[in-house]
Amino acid sequence: MVRREVIGRYRGSFLGLLWSFINPVLMLTVYTFVFGFVFKARWGQGDTDKYEFALVLFTGLIVFNLFSECISRAPGLILGNVNYVKKVVFPLEILPWVALGSALFHTGINLLVLLIFLAALGHDFSWTMLYLPVVLLPFLLLIMGLSWFFASIGVFIRDVGQLVGMALTVLMFMSPIFYPLSALPETVSYYLFLNPLTFVIEQVRNILLWGLQPNWSYLAIYSVTSIVIAWLGLLWFEKTRKGFADVL
Repeated sequence: MVRREVIGRYRGSFLGLLWSFINPVLMLTVYTFVFGFVFKARWGQGDTDKYEFALVLFTGLIVFNLFSECISRAPGLILGNVNYVKKVVFPLEILPWVALGSALFHTGINLLVLLIFLAALGHDFSWTMLYLPVVLLPFLLLIMGLSWFFASIGVFIRDVGQLVGMALTVLMFMSPIFYPLSALPETVSYYLFLNPLTFVIEQVRNILLWGLQPNWSYLAIYSVTSIVIAWLGLLWFEKTRKGFADVL
């Protein structure tokens, strides 16, 4: 189903799956030109490389796009697969996994593009990059928990899709994607960690760009929280799925 989901997105286009590679290359090129050469933006203080802002921005957007693609689709997952609800005995709880698998495919392409650009710029590759699955795993569990919850709520309350879209926009600008946490007062930056994206974005940048190890204590707390949210999301989904057929 994940394979069909990925291929179906590009079915009928001339370049097919190649678009999944062209899009991030084009966006990273645009970010480099606009922020590095036009605005001459620098990340943090000091005289940093003109390409760094674009790379840091792109890395943050990789994390956000993974989250956004799954969560934005969640409210319509059951509504878009009514045949699975009414006609056959189907494990509906795997539908968010299908959406996550499709999003991970595009995330993998984006990461490949990032690594190619890093290599082209002569960036040093650190062994800390191997920690990427460790950092992303609790994040994926969090995404699944929220996806199960919103997929269920979306059946009964159709407006939730609009609310989720608005919330994602707020989360994007309340995440350290376009600015470093050091640019904010400490009292404000503390509250940004209530955003589920902030910690992951910071850790992914640390291990991919700056060769730093993850913050293990915060990662442990984040992992436990993600497991609880995933369990509660699945529990809610299983409790409410009996009413899907009646509503649809």
